[in-house]
Amino acid sequence: MSRIFGPVRQLGYVVHDIEGAMTHWTETAGVGPFFYVEDQPLNNFRFRGQSSSPRFSVALAQTGDIQIELIQQRNDEPSAFKDFTDRGLEGLQHVAFWTTDFDRHLTAARDQGLTELQSGLSGSGAPDERFAYFEEGPFPGTVVELSEISGRKGDLFRAVAAASVGWDGTDAVRDMRTVLGS
Repeated sequence: MSRIFGPVRQLGYVVHDIEGAMTHWTETAGVGPFFYVEDQPLNNFRFRGQSSSPRFSVALAQTGDIQIELIQQRNDEPSAFKDFTDRGLEGLQHVAFWTTDFDRHLTAARDQGLTELQSGLSGSGAPDERFAYFEEGPFPGTVVELSEISGRKGDLFRAVAAASVGWDGTDAVRDMRTVLGS
């Protein structure tokens, strides 16, 4: 557990083929079900301090206390994910810490000397759906994300976790938009 941010709650994988990655996780690893959205809504997205409009497909599943996030970027707009794949990398790109006290943890990250890489609002764009990613330094795949889970995003994450309990392997990929009736 991080003495600064608490437990790692999510492993974020950047992939070239999200459908194939979901199949791998559900059939080979037995992790699922995945909740998938082809075009993840983003608001106020900034990469290296500049406004950007990347389009991502995202899939979420849970295994124990860890959420698995799969991300495939669908355009060439600047983002940490595009940088990752442009370097010829695919796989684990970030670890995420979840918080209901975003401002305190954001200050702690800056106090640790972390440099913000990208940020924005996910989902509905509500003010309690903030995220910030920090530079990885010299080790690929060690980007740190802080993800605020006070609002609907937290409800989504809890619904994904609940669906994994006792999952029998059926209905392996589900529409993320139906989870919260949105």
